[in-house]
Amino acid sequence: MIRIGLRDARSHFGRFIMSIIAIALGVAFVVGSFCFREMLNTQVSTMMATNSDHDVYVRGIDKAKSDSPMSMDGSSSGENYNQIDNSLTNTIAKVSGVSSASATATISGTVLVDHAGNAVSTMGAPTIAIGMSSSEPWRSAHFTSGGYPKGEDEIALHQFAADKAKLKVGDSTTIVYEDGPRKVTISGIFATQTSQAGAIIIGVDPSVASHYYAATAPDPNTSALIGVYGDASNPLSHQDQQQLADRINKALPVSSRAHAVTGDEVREDATKSIQDAMGFIQPLILIFAIIALFVGSFIIANTFAMIVRESMRGYALLRSVGASPRQVFSTVIIQAVILGIVGSGIGIGLGWGIIKLIVVGLEQIGTPLSGQSNPTATAIAVGIAVGLIVSLLGAAIPARDAALAPPIQAMNETVNPEKSVTPRGIIGTVMCALGIACWAFTQALAMADGNGPTPWKTVNDINTGYPLGAGAALLIIGAIVLGPALVSPAGLALGWLPSRIFPVTGKLATRNLSRSRRRTANTAAALFVGVAIVSCLGVVAASAKASVADIIDTGLKADYAVSSASYGRLPQGAIDAIDATSGVKSTIATRLVMGVKYNGKSIDSAMSTASPASMFSEVFAATTTGGNAEQAIASGKLVVAKNIANDNNWKVGDTITVSATSTVIDEEATKQAQADYQAQTQAQVQQRMAAGDAAGAQQIMDDAKNVDPTTLVKTKSVTKEQRVKVGALVTNSAYAGGIYMSDKLADELSDSQMQIVRQLFVIAKPGQDLAALHERLLKAVKPYYVVTVMDHDEYKSSTSSMVDQILVILYALLALSIIIAIFGIVNTLALSVSERTKEIGLLRAIGTSRGQVRGMLAIEAVIISVFGTLLGLVIGVGAGAMIRSVYASSGLEKLSIPWSQLVIFLVLAVVVGLIASVSPASRALKKPVLDAVSSE
Repeated sequence: MIRIGLRDARSHFGRFIMSIIAIALGVAFVVGSFCFREMLNTQVSTMMATNSDHDVYVRGIDKAKSDSPMSMDGSSSGENYNQIDNSLTNTIAKVSGVSSASATATISGTVLVDHAGNAVSTMGAPTIAIGMSSSEPWRSAHFTSGGYPKGEDEIALHQFAADKAKLKVGDSTTIVYEDGPRKVTISGIFATQTSQAGAIIIGVDPSVASHYYAATAPDPNTSALIGVYGDASNPLSHQDQQQLADRINKALPVSSRAHAVTGDEVREDATKSIQDAMGFIQPLILIFAIIALFVGSFIIANTFAMIVRESMRGYALLRSVGASPRQVFSTVIIQAVILGIVGSGIGIGLGWGIIKLIVVGLEQIGTPLSGQSNPTATAIAVGIAVGLIVSLLGAAIPARDAALAPPIQAMNETVNPEKSVTPRGIIGTVMCALGIACWAFTQALAMADGNGPTPWKTVNDINTGYPLGAGAALLIIGAIVLGPALVSPAGLALGWLPSRIFPVTGKLATRNLSRSRRRTANTAAALFVGVAIVSCLGVVAASAKASVADIIDTGLKADYAVSSASYGRLPQGAIDAIDATSGVKSTIATRLVMGVKYNGKSIDSAMSTASPASMFSEVFAATTTGGNAEQAIASGKLVVAKNIANDNNWKVGDTITVSATSTVIDEEATKQAQADYQAQTQAQVQQRMAAGDAAGAQQIMDDAKNVDPTTLVKTKSVTKEQRVKVGALVTNSAYAGGIYMSDKLADELSDSQMQIVRQLFVIAKPGQDLAALHERLLKAVKPYYVVTVMDHDEYKSSTSSMVDQILVILYALLALSIIIAIFGIVNTLALSVSERTKEIGLLRAIGTSRGQVRGMLAIEAVIISVFGTLLGLVIGVGAGAMIRSVYASSGLEKLSIPWSQLVIFLVLAVVVGLIASVSPASRALKKPVLDAVSSE
């Protein structure tokens, strides 16, 4: 039986081609997702080994969970600890075996200007300035030319940054810091052993890094980590790291609340944190792989149905000479195994090739990756397993039919009548009704205000995403189950026009579809799934863009919106330049207040934004369900977004304890530190003088004069809190997710360095020429390179472009399922032609032209394609509309259905059907008429 199965596989290999392609594409996604994850994981681990390369790290002892991944210097990880005093570096430096110890500061939000005077941009990778010098080295950095930067007028560049900016040692350029641009000279170019994934790495003098770190840090005299090198040239072994960490721990004062750990431990924690943060990428790719394989399973089932149909008489002969049903079943399963292995093998190679192309593409656009991208043994095993399982599942039912068909019935050349589709129609209808009920419940939950739609609090507290997803799943599966029952009425409706235009071929095509309703429905389902998802995304995207446009058109009263591409933070210099521009009446800035808690807890979804009262009249008019927003801000009360108020059961008049922890100068500790330093300096000078070393004494005094005074400033953490009433609840989507307070209240709770200006709105003086003012504003912010001034149309366009970029990626991934669905239509028509060989021969014998045969098959293909597309459009548009309705309070206020896009889908469905009919029609016409009607 194995030999028979292998022989059949060889003879039917041509039938397998499309199924092999379907499996290969699905497996390619699966293997590609594993390769991509492995590439990112190894990229992260090698970057951590390079960028966080200290032998020992000293960090706090009090651990607190954080959502921020570790930065390049290791200053933040998934596990955050209390800050430690930078003065510990002096204690650590005295420990035996320590080569250097430093609390190296990094600066984010900087901008490098290239040789042509333009900001150096990357594909999402950050620009980071890191303090480095001969006394505070970065061991993994090796200078290929020049050397460390000295002072505020020099910088060093990583080789990638230098190549990107086309700068070399000795060139002059500009670097934009938080407080504005500064002219600098390139002191050196350095390289690292691993790529930096497109990040722009700038080396600055440690004093410059400390200065800008102090301007934004909660406490400039503390750091998250102090890095320690045991050897300036070579990394220590893990055992040597542990021994050095133990010696440092013995030297650390108990009051320091600090602890030394090995560099390997910190790198391992940081690597895991970042890899976990990027863990969503593989599941996202696997979702599309599952969709592709799900669609492909229909093709495999139809392929084996075709093979079984053509081989049924052979299976009957096997049964008649003594073969058992199990043996007949195994001959089909052997073919499925071969199909799965061949398809999986091609898919593994295709997935690996796709990742290699992605790596090349990322390198071309400025994001080089050096992680391992070859498929692992696990990825190969999973790919083969997936291909085999899908093949076996697709072949199982046709194989069962071949095994259980009685020999006499199998030898019958006529096609047996199809089973009734009524039971499937009933089950599918019930499932669709349950899906609609789930959506109705989701709508009730979303619209509920207060107690909820049911008497049960547990039910009312259900996340709307669960019934929304359950309803979508029930509708999709229900539509697939119901499909065969819809084929006949859909065929009559869709075939009405072709039957009027082509009376003979149109009617024949419509009747042919009804003869194999299950197969027709399965083929249409393959197209239905992809179209449903694409149309759902289209509705959501169109609604998002329409909602934003509506907000700007009807709600935005300011003339211009100003934002920054540098971490969204606007430099104060740019704000001052805009304020000073001729023709500007006023500017209103929204400031993000960091670290604010409400009733003792942080609200992750809320943006704590300081707002002048005029924001609610001169920027976006506020729509409230209680209170007056302007009056609330003016009287020192909070203005809260309705969705935040609902989540926390707040209402107008409630009193909230608002608190924020900030760092202030400790006057007494600072005076004591200054006195101690003076006493220490005097003692050292006296010792040198007593030893007759006048030059050494003079050097100590000179060093004392040049000491950075900020190192002697001591700070302390102070938590300030205010009991504030909720003054108004706003429902506008422009204010969704925010809690707004007055600038005065924000300043009372937090100092300025903990407040970040995210956006600035500009109001022009009456009678101004807005186009001329726009030009003046652009000129005013030009020195800051990444600051953008947008009018209403540009503001809308920037939002639309972001949505479109995401859609392009999703559409590209979903296109795979559409391609596979096309193969399914080809397969279905080929099977139909195979079953109707004599019928087609008789039609040709009585005078039907070749064109009429082609037309009949083309109409069949078009009806199948349009049927699946229409079903997908109905479910997809419904799902998109429901998502829009559920999330209306989060900004999707306006429903927009992209009718032109839907019409394009229908036109493409017709084209797909016509293309899919070409090969089966050609095959049907190749067989001579006499051979087609002859009996075997």
